[in-house]
Amino acid sequence: MKVSSSAIKNGFFEDKYGKRGTQFSPNGMPNYSIPLEISDAPTGTKSFVLVLEDKDAVGAAGYVWIHWLVANLQRTSLPENDSISATDYVQGRNSWSGKLGGLSAEEASFYGGMAPPNADHRYELYVYALDCELDLAPGFGFNELHFAMQGHILDRAYLVGVYTL
Repeated sequence: MKVSSSAIKNGFFEDKYGKRGTQFSPNGMPNYSIPLEISDAPTGTKSFVLVLEDKDAVGAAGYVWIHWLVANLQRTSLPENDSISATDYVQGRNSWSGKLGGLSAEEASFYGGMAPPNADHRYELYVYALDCELDLAPGFGFNELHFAMQGHILDRAYLVGVYTL
């Protein structure tokens, strides 16, 4: 299985998907989501899970920063900014919800864009092909997702790009 994104040019995410973009939630979270394409999914795939995370955030925040959680995705292509209006998959809670306080459950369940505070950061996108759909409600947490997918992962794809300070 493979994942690609036109948001990454020469190893770097374009500005519009993070803090130098032009679209933000009412509380200042950049929320213009990245486009992506999934190919060569294994036979028996019923849904996909997306996890966009920033492990470089550990130095600044003290933990891995979750930017986007998606479950029950059945499409293999997402256009840019899809997280704002999509209703055919479930989105989980991102780490921006704790930082900005007062985000509605809906806002905290969108894509939370890239905003490295201290240096260039690597942003890792993991796509999992599952043999089922998951019983998760909007705003689910990363731990809920992690445990729900155990025993159902058919394949995994990985993509990384850098967003500059």
